[in-house]
Amino acid sequence: MREPAFWRTDGALARLLAPLGRLYAWETARRLRRPGWRAPVPVICIGNASAGGTGKTTVVLDIAARLLARHHSPALLTRGYGGSAGQRRIDLAHDTARTAGDEPMLLAAVAPTFAGADRGLTARMAVDWGADCLVMDDGLQNPSLEKDLSLLVIDGAAGIGNGRVIPAGPLREPLAAAAARCQAAVLIGADDHGVAGMLGIPVLRAHLESPPDLAGQRVFAFAGIGRPEKFFATLRAAGAEVAGTRGFADHHGFSEREFAAVLAEAARLDAAPITTPKDAARLTPAQRAHVLVAPVLLVWDDPAALELVLDSVLKAAR
Repeated sequence: MREPAFWRTDGALARLLAPLGRLYAWETARRLRRPGWRAPVPVICIGNASAGGTGKTTVVLDIAARLLARHHSPALLTRGYGGSAGQRRIDLAHDTARTAGDEPMLLAAVAPTFAGADRGLTARMAVDWGADCLVMDDGLQNPSLEKDLSLLVIDGAAGIGNGRVIPAGPLREPLAAAAARCQAAVLIGADDHGVAGMLGIPVLRAHLESPPDLAGQRVFAFAGIGRPEKFFATLRAAGAEVAGTRGFADHHGFSEREFAAVLAEAARLDAAPITTPKDAARLTPAQRAHVLVAPVLLVWDDPAALELVLDSVLKAAR
């Protein structure tokens, strides 16, 4: 889905829907009171308070790499949005974005990944496999698995919209309620809306970068992620000449006609078509051969502060 425009401002429609938002928040709070499974290994949750993309998967990939560098054996847990298979471990040799979902395919390239809506069940599968720590991609509002460390990811450019709860605004629950269950927040990009001051928890700051070899390249950028504009801005910051852009809804499955239109527009602008790794996971091998794929790197303002947060949970491992 695309975010409705009225979620950005506190207008008449948002106020009209506010009672439904309060009901949604009440139901979320009621669900979160259910007990979850307590895993015998540390559980790190990378979540958010809002619907749509904030950069959670990028943070998960970064933390997984750090855990591997510490000689841990992490497993990554994801809902597997867009996949048709059930609760199981992702198999890169046989799975595709159609069977597993786009984000699980990216995660599985870094560490063993288990997909399914029941986080308690996927956690059990991962522990049986031999994981000594678990990292959840999303799931802050999922009570089926107890968390030892929760990080609240916030897109600094998007903020929290009008601050109201679905359907009146973009929040899955009130910001204060989400922050109260987290040990720290991860703010990606400039804090354009002053969200850091609303949280009451430590804030780890980071920003996104694309590889410097894009500098000077003329590109036509397309993306079907939570906020395509964030990808386009990252390309510009890397020095690429962005001749044109086209955004799609998150997890969008590209039809042959749509992909042909992207290539045609890129050719008209004399630019190379470029997209994100998440979008590339949904393209066929033949389609991927026609586009550039720009990895987006997460760069921490203070990496040592993140390592200390990880220490707090890993040194207390059960």
